[in-house]
Amino acid sequence: MILIDTHAHIYDPQFAEEVTHNEEDNWLARATAQQISQIWMPNCARETIPGLMALAEQYPDRCLPMMGLHPSYVTDTVKEELAAVEENLSRHAFMAVGEIGLDFYWDMTYVDQQFRAFETQLRWASEQKLPVSMHTRSGHDRNAFQEAADLIGKLALPNLTGIFHCFVGTLDEARRAIDMGFKLGIGGVSTFKNGGLDTVLPHIGLEHLVLETDSPYLAPVPYRGKRNEPAYLRLIAQRVADLKQVNVDEVARHTTANALDLLPALYTNLLPG
Repeated sequence: MILIDTHAHIYDPQFAEEVTHNEEDNWLARATAQQISQIWMPNCARETIPGLMALAEQYPDRCLPMMGLHPSYVTDTVKEELAAVEENLSRHAFMAVGEIGLDFYWDMTYVDQQFRAFETQLRWASEQKLPVSMHTRSGHDRNAFQEAADLIGKLALPNLTGIFHCFVGTLDEARRAIDMGFKLGIGGVSTFKNGGLDTVLPHIGLEHLVLETDSPYLAPVPYRGKRNEPAYLRLIAQRVADLKQVNVDEVARHTTANALDLLPALYTNLLPG
């Protein structure tokens, strides 16, 4: 069995001491023990770039970096933040543009700037033929998935593909994402009693899914409320298998293949197996 964690913030300070002082039993060793072959790392803002790049350099075959500006980090410094993203995209190799998108949950102050940042980064991804990792969190009576999908449809950019990260939408939204050429990122919410995906995933083919942890957030049951880590991806894979009434090996085979299909040509030498 080979699994790929397509979204994990493992550069987060919560992991730093573990990597430095206990490399025989840290998050990476535990992930390896659970057959996690790759961990894809989304960026958030300028402040997270050093930690992201340090891990990418330390584990180039395992920890694959993305570059992007997270919508929750969009403020009145958005121009400077986007300039940093653009500079890094021009200087280094990244496997995706992310984490980008829309977040209406916490604060609506900079929503217009979020849209501009989102469109800008979608255009960069299209131009560079890189997939995107998209964050769409609804709130304040606004549906972030719907508005993101509307923008993507309006732009009609070529070469645009990727993942709707942390997908928790309806069956109709899932089908819309698939029709647009995107994968659904399934994480710990799938294990939650009231997560809602139990009514969606049985109707979606495995060829449209990828797995993620979003570490250190959204830990699956039985670790809900605690720090998440890539090794817990196996629990998410098992939950998807249970909902689909298939063997977990089949879930691993499909979701890993789906993830690898998204990798740009520069990273094909890292294909596991």
